[in-house]
Order: sequence, then C-alpha cells, then structure tokens
Amino acid sequence: MKENIKDLNLAVLIDGDNIPSKYIKEMMEEVAKYGVPSIKRIYGDWTKPHLSKWKNILLDHAIQPIQQYGYTQGKNATDSAMIIDAMDILYAGKTDGFCLVSSDSDFTRLATRLRESSQKVIGIGEQKTPEPFIAACDKFIYLEILHEEEEEETKKVSTNRKQQKKAVQKVTPQVIKLIKTSIYDCAEDDGWAFLGDVGSLINKKQPNFDPRNFGFYKLTPLIDSIGQFEIEQRETPNSRVKHIYVKNKSRSRGQGAGN
Repeated sequence: MKENIKDLNLAVLIDGDNIPSKYIKEMMEEVAKYGVPSIKRIYGDWTKPHLSKWKNILLDHAIQPIQQYGYTQGKNATDSAMIIDAMDILYAGKTDGFCLVSSDSDFTRLATRLRESSQKVIGIGEQKTPEPFIAACDKFIYLEILHEEEEEETKKVSTNRKQQKKAVQKVTPQVIKLIKTSIYDCAEDDGWAFLGDVGSLINKKQPNFDPRNFGFYKLTPLIDSIGQFEIEQRETPNSRVKHIYVKNKSRSRGQGAGN
C-alpha cells in the first residue's frame, strides 16, 4: 500500500493556532514516511500565551516559528501568512510536495492549487477537519490515530481506554463497499488484484482512508477481519519478498456491501 515517494522533498507547514503541540512527535515521524521534510515552519502569534507549549519543543524538531500578528480581531492572519509562504515555496521549485498541518477548511484552495502544480499534498489534522479540505489532499491523516497514548497509570486506565475507543472508527458498510469496488477495479480476469494497487486506488477515492482509523496498522489485517475477501500470498521470482493478492468472495461490483 505504500507509495515509493520516500525521496520527496517536503515543505511541512503547521498552523500553530489550530494544532495542539502534543501531537508533534508522532506527526514528524509520520511525515518522514513520505519524504524528507526539508522545510519545517509553524505559524502563529507567538506573543499569545496559548502557543507557549509549542515554544518548548520547536528546537527539538528544528521547526522554524513564523511570527504573524492578528491585525484584526476575529480574522485569522496566520492562514494568510501560511498560504503566501506556500506559494513562495512552490515558485522556488525546490520541493516535490507539501504537508499541510491544520484542521481548517481555509486551506482547501491551497491544497488544490498545489496539486494543480504537480505537488504531492499530504494533509494532517484532527478528526473534526471538514470534508472539503480532506478531499483536496492526496492523502489525509488523522492526528488522533497517530498519537501514542502515554503510559497508563493505574488511575488513568479507564480514561485512556475511553479515548482510544473514541479515536477508532467502526468498519461500516460504506467502507466495505469501497474496498470491494476497488478490488473489482484493480482485478485481473480471474478476480485477483494486487493489494498495493488496491490500497493506492482506495486512497485516491478517499484520501482520509487509513487502516489505523479502524484499529489496524496495515490494510491486510483490516481486509482479513471483514471476512468477505480472499487473501493469497504469492512468491516473486528471484526474491524472498511475497506479494499479497486479494479477491472478492462475490465478484459482482458493489454487490451488497454488507454481504
């Protein structure tokens, strides 16, 4: 399911007014899976007390803070500064993609514009992120899924479990139908489809699709848990690597997602 994009030069732009600092470690580790974060900037009004937690961790991750005053009450000047910087970076021609870290729909047009210029756009935000921004990205990742819970103390076990249950989504009939139709679209005449192709197509159809949203680290165990698909590992010539293929137990396209 992984794409071969680890050599991409990425510009990581963070909306500091919109994203909690507690996600920084897992967020930067996730970005590293997709490429090299050659530019790392975070935007906000650093004179405001609510950004104090960010100040303590920026040096640890080599993130450059960009000061942006709020000129008018009720208007988010941070968004404008981030958008202007993104376009300057785009025209400099030194990046292959952008990682836009925000839960704000105001960056929807920016994501669309960057993709029009053949830039890979990865969105990262909380589960409250509006659908238009998610759809405008090539890939969208929820911060709640990335966030590793702190070591459970005796008094916090029940609280942590409640938070985990809230973050993990249920596998709905719509999700099953998405997987089924994607397998059908990628399948050869015998009905079998290479799992890597299926995963890539699913992400194109639904950028925020991630097995971790459903409590699985990989697509294979998620598909296996549903019980409506056949899974087969195949040897590859002159290699120890095995490729995984999947097949709908019922080959009718989109047939009863719950069947």
